[in-house]
Amino acid sequence: MPARHPFRFPRLVRARAAAAALALVHALAGAAPWLDETPRVAVISAFPAELELLLQRVQGAQQHRANGVTFTTGQLQGKPVVLLLSGISMTNAAMNTQLALDRFKVTHIVYSGIAGGVNPGLHIGDVTVPQRWGQYLEVLVARETAPGVFTPPVWMDDVKLPRFGANHPRPVEVRSAANPKEHKQFWFEVDPALLAIARDIQGTALADCDAARKCLGHKPRVVVGGNGVSGPAFVDNAAFRDYTFKTFEANVLDMETAATAQVAYSNGVPYIAFRSLSDLAGGGPGENELETFFKIAADNSATVLLAFLAALK
Repeated sequence: MPARHPFRFPRLVRARAAAAALALVHALAGAAPWLDETPRVAVISAFPAELELLLQRVQGAQQHRANGVTFTTGQLQGKPVVLLLSGISMTNAAMNTQLALDRFKVTHIVYSGIAGGVNPGLHIGDVTVPQRWGQYLEVLVARETAPGVFTPPVWMDDVKLPRFGANHPRPVEVRSAANPKEHKQFWFEVDPALLAIARDIQGTALADCDAARKCLGHKPRVVVGGNGVSGPAFVDNAAFRDYTFKTFEANVLDMETAATAQVAYSNGVPYIAFRSLSDLAGGGPGENELETFFKIAADNSATVLLAFLAALK
């Protein structure tokens, strides 16, 4: 029997231990397998009423769960889809958009829901399809250097847009697979090919009354192009609405889409969003109209999304 080298056995043990540790790392890295391996369009809404009409239309529906989120797979308009609720506001939208990308083979991201109108030329029930989205409440809260004067630090060179009070909008810092170096960016563009499809279905008929015969005083329409902005605030203030329209030339504001847009950009996944106006972000007469018209708005957004999926090749 050959003699054992005095250092060979401990070295072998160490090597096997290292291999086992590496295998464990790989196992942990792969601890979130695909919940479904079919390439699908991810259809996202913030809260249940926005997704209700779409869930009713899914064929071959199957449910999956991850991190407390329910994903519904199936087909809409003949297209493989996965539907989910992101939850309301920016962190939820970013977190659960990424979760969908990590657990499903997502080819496109489509957001559908309600929003506040910013452009005074638009009306409740209109469906907006902006060509780009930005985070308008990513801000510097500046110190007051004189009465009514709020001045950014001299070294902060990314403060370019007009302020609202002490709040100066700024771009976000972002990386992507295509551009891994951290850089600053305000606008995240919608995929041009998806926007072209939206233009083709711009004549989609929209509802002006709900099931209870609560009706708008005008015929809603689909508006493609322009800007959308998002931030973690429910805006019901006419002065801020006016500022947002003038500063960002925005048609609409909401609490999720720009976060999803940033995640889509970072992952290199094309996205588009359909947002129907449920209120005028503080610009309407009397109390905020969201509770009065959100059902019409939510269903109109879903109607346009269905037309979009039917046209998607």
